[in-house]
Amino acid sequence: MKKFAIAAATATALTLTMANAAFAQQSTQAPMQLAAGEVTKAKEATSDTWITTKVKADLMTEKGVPGSDIKVETNKGVVSLSSDVAITDAQKEMAVAIAKKIKGVQAVSADGLKAE
Repeated sequence: MKKFAIAAATATALTLTMANAAFAQQSTQAPMQLAAGEVTKAKEATSDTWITTKVKADLMTEKGVPGSDIKVETNKGVVSLSSDVAITDAQKEMAVAIAKKIKGVQAVSADGLKAE
């Protein structure tokens, strides 16, 4: 009976140790994956903010483009240009070309730009 009690206690201790190790791996792995996802989102947000700022700055400094009238938004590298004021087709083309030159820009949508 004593040998059975020792064997049962040993088996229980080993099981708990293995379960604890498995739980520890799961609990540290999930937060690491979560953190990696948050870092990726933060990098995308920073990149989108940088792209928006750079496009806006380049539009403001380009002669012949009403940069102050053009709204710029970026989502996952896709730049959307819009305006409340009508601009010419040439200005629209120039604004799209400026946005496309910026590093990190995946695509440019100028559907929101009002043309004369």
